[in-house]
Amino acid sequence: MKICLKVNIDKSNAVECAKDIIHLLTQNGAEILMKRDAREHFEYFEGITYYDHDNDLFANSDKAITVGGDGTIIHNARHAAENNIPIVGVNCGRLGFAAELEPSEIKTLLRLLDDDYKINKRMVIDVTVVKKNETKTYSCINDAVISRGQLSRIIDMYLYVDGERTTHYRADGLIFATPTGSTAYSLSAGGPVVEPCMDCVVLTPICPHSLADRTVIFNGNSILSVSAESYTDNNKSYLTIDGQIVVPLTSEDRVIIKKSDYVLSMISFKNRNFYRQVSEKLKERDE
Repeated sequence: MKICLKVNIDKSNAVECAKDIIHLLTQNGAEILMKRDAREHFEYFEGITYYDHDNDLFANSDKAITVGGDGTIIHNARHAAENNIPIVGVNCGRLGFAAELEPSEIKTLLRLLDDDYKINKRMVIDVTVVKKNETKTYSCINDAVISRGQLSRIIDMYLYVDGERTTHYRADGLIFATPTGSTAYSLSAGGPVVEPCMDCVVLTPICPHSLADRTVIFNGNSILSVSAESYTDNNKSYLTIDGQIVVPLTSEDRVIIKKSDYVLSMISFKNRNFYRQVSEKLKERDE
């Protein structure tokens, strides 16, 4: 079995945990595949196959493990979904909301070799940026955010639902979250907690300039589109996808959000109540 192992090499505890995982899995017959930029930390291991690009790495893997924080999981979940392989996270970060295991539980990963786990299907959204001379679509696991970037200035935006103009927003920005991403930025901006296996898109305004503008939950089959009034060079807006991909926007651009054909398969070893997990994790964040 070929297992993709993605590690946040900026975290020393994640590197050490990954070494333990490599020992554990290779001794039980698994083949480890990794990104070449991590090679210097694992050179003394024999038999690891390295790839230069994430797409090649995931395309040649049967399953994926991430070792790091929630950002590591979300970044790599996109590649897992696009290549139709299941993924599981080992938490070496602070909160680890999206992770299934802690470092003390890595022996549980042996169950991957026997397919002894459950799969939780998660909705992915396509975020398409339509520019004058180019149209590009990105897969989004957590959220897509339209804002002024580092400048806290109001932006005027128009929302279209299934091609019909419905709402005008004056706000610092808009967050379009998947159910998986409902417990991230959207929650901090006042949005609801949504069970991750649901099929919907959560729209949460950021600091809206109206008491009437609140979070709206759209059916997963809805096609949402956003356009904005003109920007000046000093007031550019940006689309940020999963906190990692940043696309500058102009007044001529449109952003379209709809359900993706891709589905994220999250590996689960435990029978956990989602709402209890939310309560426990958010309590940890507050402490």
